Amino acid sequence: MKAAYVQDGCVHVGEMPDPVPGKGQALVRTHSCGLCASDQHFLSGGQNIIDLSRRLGGPYAALDFSRPFVPGHEYVGEVLDYGPGSRRAVKPGRRVTSVPIMRQGGAHAVIGFIHECPGGFGELMLLDEDMLLELPDGLPDDHAAMIEPLAVGLEHARRGRPQPGDAALVLGCGAIGLGVIAGLRLMGVAPIIAADFHQSRRAQALAMGAHIAIDPRETDPYGPLPHFGNRRANLIYENVGQPGMLQRIIEAAPFDGRIVMGGYCMEAEAMFVFAAQNKRLNIQFAGGEEPQDMDLALRSIADGSIDVTPWLGERIGLSGVANAIASLSGPEAPVRTVVDPRTL
Repeated sequence: MKAAYVQDGCVHVGEMPDPVPGKGQALVRTHSCGLCASDQHFLSGGQNIIDLSRRLGGPYAALDFSRPFVPGHEYVGEVLDYGPGSRRAVKPGRRVTSVPIMRQGGAHAVIGFIHECPGGFGELMLLDEDMLLELPDGLPDDHAAMIEPLAVGLEHARRGRPQPGDAALVLGCGAIGLGVIAGLRLMGVAPIIAADFHQSRRAQALAMGAHIAIDPRETDPYGPLPHFGNRRANLIYENVGQPGMLQRIIEAAPFDGRIVMGGYCMEAEAMFVFAAQNKRLNIQFAGGEEPQDMDLALRSIADGSIDVTPWLGERIGLSGVANAIASLSGPEAPVRTVVDPRTL
């Protein structure tokens, strides 16, 4: 199959072996796959991520960075066939997405970050049939590819256990932060304050349901909110992933505040437990999405209650993957560029 693959931190385009499904595995032809910031992180720091998984536990421990692997975990594709002995719950010819993990055969691997399960930057994938989520006919491929990144934000939002009367602050308005805002809006949380350095992301935060969006260089996001009776945010979502964020939030959070850490920080993070204890803070670490979050994301995109159209940027073929990954972090970059691996 044709694929954009990574080897030793560089993106290449070429032929890779066609994957062969085993029991419980679906063979899927990829239609669309979103580019995630984690794809960029793996190019620059993949070996560190692998080493951390091997030392501290994690799903990337089996990956050999010197061998080619095919990334892409925000995908939609068409079921072609199944391995022998599979349940075959979704008929061939139907489009699917899934939580990007493989558990069949005793494995616990992330699709796109293991050699045996290539991701959506290739023409063919292997997906766990127990994780398949069948898509309605009217849902466009590129919108369906947004289900997984939206589901991550929805998972983070519910991890904060929002309650009536909460005032939520969302720090960082990339895809995860925007998904958090959308999830909080669905749960009826008000007010929702969004904070981001970039005007375009603040505008997108308002479109997703934030009540106000501020530049933290100009307005203290933790301070009293004049438009909301001088209330302060007590439920704080961190989606930045930079070292030092946790301690800054601890120092600024109110007594009995709740903090959800959703940004992936690959460096050691120092904190003064004393400061958190004095305020009786609750700190929750959020991870990846679960099937319930994928289901909610699918239904919300399909029925229009969450509009991901503003997230969509350029649609590219395999030859554009390297440049697109290199441009992911620019302030004017789209929330998501979508790859069609059927084209070069």
